[in-house]
Amino acid sequence: MERNIAKHAWLAAVLTALPFLCIAQEKPNILPKMPATDWRQVDSQTLPTSAVSQYGGIPTIDHEYGAKSIELRTYQLGKKRAEVVVEATPDATSAYGLLTFYETPTMKKEKDIQLAAGDASQTIMARGRNFIRFLEGEGDLSPSDFHALLLFVGGATPSTTALNSLPAPMPAKGLLAGTEKYLVGLEAAKAVIPSFRTDLIGFDQGAEVQLGEYQAGRATSTLMSIDYPTPQIARLRFGSLSDFLRLNQDQGSDSIYGRRQGSFVFLALHAPSAQVATALLDQFQVNEGISWDQKYTSERTFTMQLIHMILAILLLTALLIGGCVTAGVLFFLSRRIAAKFFPDSLWGHPDEDQLIRLNLKG
Repeated sequence: MERNIAKHAWLAAVLTALPFLCIAQEKPNILPKMPATDWRQVDSQTLPTSAVSQYGGIPTIDHEYGAKSIELRTYQLGKKRAEVVVEATPDATSAYGLLTFYETPTMKKEKDIQLAAGDASQTIMARGRNFIRFLEGEGDLSPSDFHALLLFVGGATPSTTALNSLPAPMPAKGLLAGTEKYLVGLEAAKAVIPSFRTDLIGFDQGAEVQLGEYQAGRATSTLMSIDYPTPQIARLRFGSLSDFLRLNQDQGSDSIYGRRQGSFVFLALHAPSAQVATALLDQFQVNEGISWDQKYTSERTFTMQLIHMILAILLLTALLIGGCVTAGVLFFLSRRIAAKFFPDSLWGHPDEDQLIRLNLKG
């Protein structure tokens, strides 16, 4: 009886320890890698906009989007180095426009990083009013090191304020990756749609263009949205486009179909048929409304707005007091100067020093 108990106890002990022995013998072949976070900026120099041509840019295009100068930064991680070109533009939409202009269909979106795409030569990113180019690094950067550099410089997402200021995206159905563009001038428009009469768009009247390549059956069609400041300008421009381009007429592969809604003009270029063009144009929806008492949204809290208002009142009061004191001092000095250099002048003599004569004759 005791032998049977000991035998079963030994067997239970072996079965209990066996799984732990097997787990201990299994060694992972791949260790998880954490992205490096020790990147640091070691150098920075300011260059003219013309120097952007050395890094894959077009100076006339960048100047059209408002870029005035570029900053070449050098970042280091151990013995590894990477260069980053930062272009400051007037606003977030201009930086976004440069991103869309230089993005190509061969570029891939960066994983977990918004408004960033790249290929083997460089990665581009829009952050606020900055357009950023990440160039190839020295020292064979690993994918995790390069991803860490992107996060270190630009973060995972732009600010909420910057995102809210960007134009609404083009319709997603049928849109080919890397073809969406945001244009604000003739030079960029000529480069993106060279076969189109870009002079008819009206950039000099504040037009802004968004476009993209769409799959239209076996062919592709360019879908374009032109935003004008007012419906009146849009109506005049749509009339010119209709006259010169013969909109909504079958011209084979050169057919252009379009419509106007409010201050927007929508065009479908190279559509294979009117039905396909109509299906593409139907994706645009314009909602217009009037608000008489639209609430002003400020980044400051109510308390901070109140403090700024009080400080502004105090500053205005100080300026008024300072102006009065300055005027009094100038008034006093003018009388002193007049009394010294112009003794016969009435301005330089106080009223009590003057003799009043009535010239009365009896």
